[in-house]
Amino acid sequence: MAPVPGSGLAKGLAVTLRTMTRKTVTEQYPDAQPELPPRTRGVIGLFEENCTVCMLCARECPDWCIYIDSHKETVPAATPGGRDRSRNVLDRFAIDFALCMYCGICIEVCPFDALFWSPEFEYAETDIRDLTHERDKLREWMWTVPAPPALDPGAEEPKELAAARKAADKLAAQQQPDQPGSDHPGQPDESGQEGRT
Repeated sequence: MAPVPGSGLAKGLAVTLRTMTRKTVTEQYPDAQPELPPRTRGVIGLFEENCTVCMLCARECPDWCIYIDSHKETVPAATPGGRDRSRNVLDRFAIDFALCMYCGICIEVCPFDALFWSPEFEYAETDIRDLTHERDKLREWMWTVPAPPALDPGAEEPKELAAARKAADKLAAQQQPDQPGSDHPGQPDESGQEGRT
């Protein structure tokens, strides 16, 4: 059966009329800031204190957009007769966001949690050379990194936290002075019976 002439135009006008009667959903950016999802990949922040200059991020970056310079410093021995150690000191850490493809590999491979995603996305520049952010600028982005989401209520406590809490409780128990009249295991109380824990 042949289509009726003008039916396509009528369908198009019907869609237009339906759309005209609905409320618009356009967000008026920049007057209204968009509500971004919690795991938005905006810019990368650097927590410089955690960086050990292991170079994993720069080696794994597929775009070669991370530039790191460092030097070695000698750390004197902590004990007499001990051996001096050397450690890397960070001189430069820069990311060229004109090259970065926001894959997140550098953040995933960092074993010391020195790199984090920030949801900030308003860092456009008129000169492409200004898109290379040095460590001071990357440090500023660190303050915009959101806190990690809370664990599920039924989730197991991380083993690191459990071990730290156990060690802290043990240390507190050792430092707590013996109080008179308290029952200690293995010592007889007033009735002559051994105390229990």
